[in-house]
Amino acid sequence: MDFDLLNSKTQASLDEIRVRVAHALARHPLCRTVRFDILSVPRTRRGGNWTVTLQSVEPRAVWEASEIVADIQDAYDLALAA
Repeated sequence: MDFDLLNSKTQASLDEIRVRVAHALARHPLCRTVRFDILSVPRTRRGGNWTVTLQSVEPRAVWEASEIVADIQDAYDLALAA
């Protein structure tokens, strides 16, 4: 079995990631008012090349918003611009 294939992340543009994060946050009642930005960052040893800055989060929603963002970061890798 090819474990690299199972562990690989889907390539997505910044705009695609932004839309996915917005939709995921909008589905959770406590996270509907969260404001955020997606930033491209240099690749780390863990493989990430983008991050989310949560700018306006209600205190009751911090944990849920962080978990939603972490799940999306585990699934998507920023596609290199052509």
